[in-house]
Parts: sequence; C-alpha cells; structure tokens
Amino acid sequence: MIITGTHLPRRTFLRGLGAAVALPMLDAMTPALARAVPAGAAPKRLVFTYVPNGVSMSGWTPQGTGAAFELSTVLKPLAAYKDDMLVLSGLAQRNGMALGDGPGDHARAAASYLTGVHPKKTAGADIQNGISADQIVAQHIGKATRFGSIELGCDDSRTVGNCDSGYSCAYSNSLSWRSETSPMPPETNPRLVFERLFGADAHLDPAARQRRLLARRSILDVVGERTKQLSSTLGASDRRKVDEYLHAVREIERQIEVAESDMRDLRPGIDKPTGIPVAFADYVKLMYDLQVVAFQTDLTRVVTMMVGREGSMRTYPEIGVPDPHHPLTHHRNNKDWMARVEQINVFHAELFAYFVGKMKATQEGDSNLLERSLIVYGSGLSDGNRHTHEDLPVMIVGQGGGLLRTGRHVVYDSQTPMNNLYLTLMDGMGVPAESLGDSTGKLEHLTGVS
Repeated sequence: MIITGTHLPRRTFLRGLGAAVALPMLDAMTPALARAVPAGAAPKRLVFTYVPNGVSMSGWTPQGTGAAFELSTVLKPLAAYKDDMLVLSGLAQRNGMALGDGPGDHARAAASYLTGVHPKKTAGADIQNGISADQIVAQHIGKATRFGSIELGCDDSRTVGNCDSGYSCAYSNSLSWRSETSPMPPETNPRLVFERLFGADAHLDPAARQRRLLARRSILDVVGERTKQLSSTLGASDRRKVDEYLHAVREIERQIEVAESDMRDLRPGIDKPTGIPVAFADYVKLMYDLQVVAFQTDLTRVVTMMVGREGSMRTYPEIGVPDPHHPLTHHRNNKDWMARVEQINVFHAELFAYFVGKMKATQEGDSNLLERSLIVYGSGLSDGNRHTHEDLPVMIVGQGGGLLRTGRHVVYDSQTPMNNLYLTLMDGMGVPAESLGDSTGKLEHLTGVS
C-alpha cells in the first residue's frame, strides 16, 4: 500500500445545478495511518420515534426480566433485533398528568415527552413549555453537522388553535422545542425533507433549483459529472459504497416522484399533499429512509419523528382497521376495540423494524449506524383508555457506540422519572446536564447487569 498522507474531506459534497449531495463515510476520508478510529471517537446519533395515543400495555410488556425476557406481541416484529434492544418498564412522565389542569392528556403527553415540563394550558399565542432533550443535545453538537437536528412527522398537523381541551395545537403536534415558547413542528412532506437534505445551499441560486425541479431532473443527474470525477479517484471499496449510497438516494427520489404523480386522496375528502405516498406504510418507510441517508452522510446526528400526532384520527384499512385510531383507544375494555388497537401497535412496530434493519445494514467504518445510535421508541401515554402517564412504553434500540448493554428488559420502581433516562442518554452523547424536568439523577442499570 502506498501512503500519500492525503485524504478526502469528510464534508465533501457533489455540487451541481441547485444540488449539494453529501457523501457517506469513505476510507478516503480518513488518513491511511489513522483508519482504526476508536469507537468512542465515531459520531453517535440520537433518535426519538414517537407513536401516538398510547400503546396496549398487555401487548407491549415482555415476560421476564434481564436477558431472559420474552418478546411480547407488539415487540415480536423486532425479533431479529432482540439483542440490540433495551425494553424499560416503570418509567413515568409526571408532568404529562393533569396536576390540576383538567382534561388535555394528549396535548400534555406530546408536550412533556422530551421536555419533562408541564405545559401551560392555553389555546392562544402565550404557549409555554420547556426546551426538549433533543434540542439540548442539538445545541451542543449541532455545529459539527450541516443540520443541528431534523424534525419529521407522518400526520397532518398545525400549530395554532385548540387541539385538546383548551391546549394549543402546538403541544399536540410538536415533540421538539427550541425554547420555552418555540416549538419545532415536524416536516411531514418527504419532498421538502429531500430538498432540504440534498437541495441547494443558501448561496446557490434558488431559481436554478426550481428549474431543475420543473424539468424533473434528478439530483443525481445534475451532479453526474462530479460523481464521475470523484469515482475515478477512489478505490474499489469506496466506489462500491458511493454506488450503493447514490442508488439509495435515487430510490428515495423515485418514490417521491411516484407519490407526486399519484392523484388519489389519502382519505375521502382530504387532499393528498404533493410528495406524500397514499399507502401509510410507504409514507413511513420513506421518512425512515430519509433519516438513514441523513445519518449515513452525517448531515445531522439528532432526529425526532412523530409517526402520528397525539389524538391522531388516522385509519388503517390496509390492516383491517378502518376505525379512527384515537376513538379506538377509548375502548372501555371492549375486547374487539382493544384487539384493533393492538393491531395498530403491531403495525407501527413492523414499520419501525424496517428502520432498525436499514440502520443495522448500513456500514460505517468497521461498524454500522445502529451500533452507534441511541433510538428511543415509545409514547407519552401508556393506557390510552385511561390516559395514564406512568409505566410508559419505552424501548431503546442501538448501543450508542458501547454506551448501553442491550438485549434486556429492565424493570424500574414505579414512578421512576422518564427524564432520568434522558439525562443518561444526553450524557452518552457528550452533553452532560444536571437536570431535566422532574429528574432525580441518571438512570441506573443501563450498562450493567439488571
């Protein structure tokens, strides 16, 4: 091997007419004598994936503790990744409770989920919450990436008006809060997410970018010459990585184009926004694919995604559940309704398993994206029928570069603050914090034997 001492910058972009396509981690981006990057030095990713309206806890909670746990009905779609997960029981988000404010549990569930703060009850402009855990991390490490954080969603949303018993829609529709009064609503249109990731930098001509879109030219077409020039300088392994990555980008772009040409409505009487697939599974998978390429190219290291907003009325006819989700959760112990809720929960878990699989299959150096990520999956409610905020459904997938000892079910004392978990994860991301919401310290037993 000839060692030249030169290497390709990690922040390399393929630029063309209104496009700036980042590259995945390549061997050429690391000096030849320093390719054995210590595990602790590799970038870590923090992801929060939120499902609405609570979860069937009888279908969620595993039997057994420690490594000897059995996957529950809702978690069985993730059986292939059992060794990569930590299921946590007993955690609570007390500030999602009424605390004298009466109804509005759905709004409080979403608003308090990552902030640990009891939101001010108002439907006006005087909203007040707290800074969310993801944004605390993003504010500390976001300068290392093109985007400090990315917020995604798969449900129609708005941030003004009354969405839940006197609570502003900003609470029900936003997990991420940049400040006490500034929610960061999720982007729900895959086309806009794609253009944000791969579109023009601020200094590039927006008119040129628009011309490319109108001409239906692929982003990869406009950087084609740059791609050929780059490939001619790379080794065989890196050329293969670039080819596989660009194929994934083109497939995402193709799916968006198909969605844009599909004129069917999502539901009767509701117009389909441009770029959103009609089939919910296609929609969610597309949003997961966008996350994978964003991590693969190190465009961001922090993502939140709301599979649905709190109080979601989405129907799921594709799995035999034509009823709106939220009313079904108020089942009053009707076994048929409870079974349908569990069907929805399983469906969400199946889609999440797709994301986990893609993360694990995406190599990064001598490891993969999943191993270097902390992906929290769950809801701000447990029992949607009773609107309970204790014993929340919580699962973490990924080891965070060796931070977590996975493959276990850990049971904590009842009412253990959920915010203790966030302090631990923030610390693992290199962002130590003294407190968050009602936290009482870091969460134990995440790395040792339960």
